Amino acid sequence: MTPTGIHHTSIAGPVETATAAVTLVAVAAYLTAAARLRRRGDRWPWARDAAFTLGGTAIAYVLMVPLADDPFTAHMAQHLIVAMVAPLLLALARPLTLALRVLPPGSARRALVAVAHSRPVVRLLLPPTAAVLDIGGLWVLYRTELLAAGHEHLLLHAAVHTHVVVAGLLFTFAVCRLDPMRRSWSLAGRGFTLLIAGAAHAVLAKSLYATPPPGTHFAPSDLRTGAMLMYYGGDLVEIGLATVLAVQWYAGTGRAYARRRRAAPAAV
Repeated sequence: MTPTGIHHTSIAGPVETATAAVTLVAVAAYLTAAARLRRRGDRWPWARDAAFTLGGTAIAYVLMVPLADDPFTAHMAQHLIVAMVAPLLLALARPLTLALRVLPPGSARRALVAVAHSRPVVRLLLPPTAAVLDIGGLWVLYRTELLAAGHEHLLLHAAVHTHVVVAGLLFTFAVCRLDPMRRSWSLAGRGFTLLIAGAAHAVLAKSLYATPPPGTHFAPSDLRTGAMLMYYGGDLVEIGLATVLAVQWYAGTGRAYARRRRAAPAAV
């Protein structure tokens, strides 16, 4: 334990090891499902395989290997990849779509649809709800003594770690909405949610530049580097999310224009 209150060793703890193992199993399952789909003659873009593999292996790697010598910078690099970069890659891979296509009609497929369309999941994937869970959770983590306390108590650390990972996935999937979901949200609503969440994330990063999380004591240079990584890295991921929305808007506008052109002769 360093004086900062943050673990900083080259050996991952049990929580990180378990998360990395589960992630690698998910990558293997995804690639197996994609291969099965192609063997039966269906098309599935290789870019999605690459996105899921890169996202999953990135999570496993950063959880097992420190990305910097300074503890807060290493922690923030891990947060950026696990909670922001990797979820975007996983969302681009459309795992639910793959599962629905590879599963044969039957109880397993019906059960997956029932879970995906259940009321709790639908509510969690509402963009405002997902944003509060994700960005609001980060404010609680970094602006209270929760971060320091989590590295003193294993169960609390596991709960915090799980929340950060799951909340990042929920927010990204809620904003992108590339997989089939029960309730759709307009591009404007998702874009506005992304804008507000991005602003809240940036303000939090700026506050960390000046003041460390309560109960921790980082070297000023380490604190500033970690905060800048959070600020600028977050901006880059948010640009990626905005690009997904822009592509969806462009595709939707093109489809609407094509429908109007096909309907025009009939109207005449």
